[in-house]
Amino acid sequence: MTRRTSSYWLFLGGGTLLLLLSALLALSWGQYPIAPETLLAFVKYKLFGGAVQEEFALLENILFQIRLPRILLAILIGAALATSGAAFQAMFVNPLVSPGILGVLAGASFGAALGMLLSEQWWIVQALAFAFGFVAVAFAVMVGSMVTSSRSTVMLVLGGVISGSLFTALLSVVKYVADPYSTLPAIVYWLMGSLSMAELDEVLLAAVPMGLSIAALLVMGKYFDLLSLGDEEARALGIDVKRIRLTAIILATLASSLSVVMAGIIGWVGLIIPHIVRMAAGPSHTLLLPLSALVGGAFMLLADSVSRLAMNVEIPIGILTSLIGIPVFIIVLKNARAAWN
Repeated sequence: MTRRTSSYWLFLGGGTLLLLLSALLALSWGQYPIAPETLLAFVKYKLFGGAVQEEFALLENILFQIRLPRILLAILIGAALATSGAAFQAMFVNPLVSPGILGVLAGASFGAALGMLLSEQWWIVQALAFAFGFVAVAFAVMVGSMVTSSRSTVMLVLGGVISGSLFTALLSVVKYVADPYSTLPAIVYWLMGSLSMAELDEVLLAAVPMGLSIAALLVMGKYFDLLSLGDEEARALGIDVKRIRLTAIILATLASSLSVVMAGIIGWVGLIIPHIVRMAAGPSHTLLLPLSALVGGAFMLLADSVSRLAMNVEIPIGILTSLIGIPVFIIVLKNARAAWN
């Protein structure tokens, strides 16, 4: 085994261990704390059976109905946002982009707010959020395709800025006409981001497309390494740059828009996690992408635990990730250039 291969598995093993420890802490922490020995006894009871105890009946409700859906959703969203962020940064060869660069977060936010305005059915809200996330990306790509291919990446970013501004303005219109006593507070709270509405059936349903998107992005790591050399160099090595970039945009948009559908706006994860991982493990995307998924999931688990326990009321996790992300990004920014190179 070469030194590079051993480092690869060492980093992945460390990331997996971090994720498992974070999940264990998230299972144990809460308004009803669960001691490790109690958790171990409950696992033995589920595996091998025994006399049903009232405490285990309560534990089963807490773990499977409340905490497990939140843990799975936090891992999914953290992995989706971090992997999408790393993919966008690779595609645009720009360390400052994130899943919102093509307006997907703004489009999904407008779709969800419109759904809340038009209907009380939650599936309609989720469907519109998902649909308008893709509409926002399509609009950004349309703007980017209006210029020559030599500047397509720059104009694609500009198209994302325009698309984000458009759907942010449309969101303001929806908030302005919404009922200030019922619909408007629901819209504002949802936009803050929260995992409190996680249900196991919905999480498992969303896990299929999100998991497939993340897995496909991980497989594309070697192509991202070639794209980082520049479009001309990648073409010279036999890479269909347009096809790879379009496929990655679709996959990253699918993963990030579904995260918005499930939990609202959760910012900064897709920006800071790839930078932290890149500083620790290097710029190779064959390692950067899977490690970003693991660290992103662990970060979301820890952030969700803090949001539940820091105060008597739950802090919206979108607010917490912003409060954590801003100072972390300022610190990371000092070393971002060396890590990116």
